[in-house]
Amino acid sequence: KFEIFNLGMKTGDTLKIKGKISEDADGFSINLGCRSSDLALHLNPRFNESVIVCNSRCSSAWQEEHRDNNLGFSKGSTIKITIEMLADKFQVKLPDGHKVEFPNRHCYDKISYMSIKGDFRVTSFKL
Repeated sequence: KFEIFNLGMKTGDTLKIKGKISEDADGFSINLGCRSSDLALHLNPRFNESVIVCNSRCSSAWQEEHRDNNLGFSKGSTIKITIEMLADKFQVKLPDGHKVEFPNRHCYDKISYMSIKGDFRVTSFKL
């Protein structure tokens, strides 16, 4: 698990995350918010379902899932994911150029918390 508590991401910023997906990966998640119980963006690629699930979390309660059937990368690959924070949404650019958009449901203008969990090893990240 990779965790940062003072990220300082704000509207207009772009976050680039590079890393390696393990060969036997089930999935991983990239989480952005104020804390683990309040997430503006939960990005969860699931290899067993060949889907990317996006969601948000408010006071530990998950909200409505958004599913995108374009996985765009495979187990064992080294990838770069770019997340742009806009006023009304997050725009996630996948390695194959596909974009996943997810609304900024809580109207956050600043993100201090990031965690990356699961079968993904972060090699670098840049804000």
